Amino acid sequence: MKTDWEGGYFPLTLHFSEDYPSKPPKCKFPQGFFLPNVYPSGIVCLSILNEDSGWRPAITVMQVFIGIQDLLDQPNPADPAQTDGYHLFIQDPTEYKRRVRLQAKQYPALV
Repeated sequence: MKTDWEGGYFPLTLHFSEDYPSKPPKCKFPQGFFLPNVYPSGIVCLSILNEDSGWRPAITVMQVFIGIQDLLDQPNPADPAQTDGYHLFIQDPTEYKRRVRLQAKQYPALV
């Protein structure tokens, strides 16, 4: 399946505290990563990573990765973390897709 993110290699850092798995890992893209559900700091905003409501110790790292991968193609407009990405996603999908493709070029796949 071809996506606007195709061709990119997106660095993602997972930080596991000493309280893991009681508390979720912190997942972070580079600062300024363009995605409605990523804060300007790079922290991923995903319900299953919310230690107060969505996190359960039974959630696996693979499930976290799949959740983040799903956000790339299907951002959650009900839980935006950055203004620019959210507004473009809602109001100007063509420009949003252009920005995504541009970002994919900024992070070329490793060969």
